[in-house]
Amino acid sequence: MSSKKLLPSAGRINSTLRKFTDSEASGGILLMIVAALALVIANSPLAPVYFATMKTYLGPLSVQHWINDALMAVFFLMVGLEIKREMLDGQLSSWSRRILPGVAAAGGMAGPALIYVLLNQHNPEAIRGWAIPAATDIAFALGVLSLLGPRVPVTLKVFLTALAIIDDLGAVVIIALFYTSDINLLALGGAALVLLNLYAFNRMNVSRLWPFLVLGAVLWFLVLKSGVHATIAGVLVALMIPIKVTPGAPEATQDNSLLHRLEHSLHFPVSLLVVPIFGFANAGVSLSGVSFSVLLEPLTLGIALGLVLGKLAGVFGAVFLLVRTGVVQLPGSASWAQTFGVSLLCGIGFTMSLFVALLAFDDPSMQDRAKLGILGGSLIAGIAGYLVLLLAPRRTTRAVSTAD
Repeated sequence: MSSKKLLPSAGRINSTLRKFTDSEASGGILLMIVAALALVIANSPLAPVYFATMKTYLGPLSVQHWINDALMAVFFLMVGLEIKREMLDGQLSSWSRRILPGVAAAGGMAGPALIYVLLNQHNPEAIRGWAIPAATDIAFALGVLSLLGPRVPVTLKVFLTALAIIDDLGAVVIIALFYTSDINLLALGGAALVLLNLYAFNRMNVSRLWPFLVLGAVLWFLVLKSGVHATIAGVLVALMIPIKVTPGAPEATQDNSLLHRLEHSLHFPVSLLVVPIFGFANAGVSLSGVSFSVLLEPLTLGIALGLVLGKLAGVFGAVFLLVRTGVVQLPGSASWAQTFGVSLLCGIGFTMSLFVALLAFDDPSMQDRAKLGILGGSLIAGIAGYLVLLLAPRRTTRAVSTAD
């Protein structure tokens, strides 16, 4: 298969992708800072204030629930917009472009889940966390890549971004199917009616954003009451936002689409505000009383090994198999060592892994063990991936076509 089927046009790389990776990379670096800050505060004299603030109720929900259920709905709105745009007008708009990141994402979700299940198969409570190490944190991963500058080819950033978007889609499906509580049929029926209205707005090509956002807020409330996790409402609203795709049209024309405008307006607030607030609210883990034996418990170890070894085996194994069988070629200008390093970075599962952990476990002690596994595994994967990419030789012998 020709490599040009796997690569976007030069113009698209230099604009949309670069804007996306720049904002995500900045958000990733900020996320590293706030996660470290939350850990420090949670193990300092300020810990009682930190934990009490998270549990303080503002109306019907606690501060932490407002962050995890409401603020993160905006994050999932952004995820949904990215998924829809990439599927219709981006790196995943054709099957030839979906094959490599799609199979790699599937392997990268199956590998960690398998390791976790093998280690926790005899614990019916812990087994609920099987999906925790399956997700990749695109902001964190691109934040690490940004520290390496031009040492990493843009094509690998395209690959990582596409993989993470498919990974996010998988996580959304998992949350909807496996982490849904008792269903309130009346609220679910109301949510379905609101969704039909949003679909009607889409078909009528409504050009104003506010009708979608107003009904989106109603949809969020009804989904919250239905038993399905409220953040799914963000994805559903995103799928209803109109997008105008004109093949061959310049990007400036494409940006007039309502979906493009909303996505661009959300990039910076989501990357630099929503995700860091979520990270700060959920990364704080008290290490008092934590012994080395806790780190070796199946729950903690399963998550950490899933993120480091499971992601590496799943992502790199899938790429190796597809390339060696001639189905696809390596992303242009990328070496096997660089691909290995990016596969390691896929083991950074911070934001979505924390989110799934909170859904999987009600027991605070199990949540804390899950957080330790996420933080430890993500840290190891991030450092190892960074070092591999720092030392990896560049591949410069093959000319790369950038035509679509």
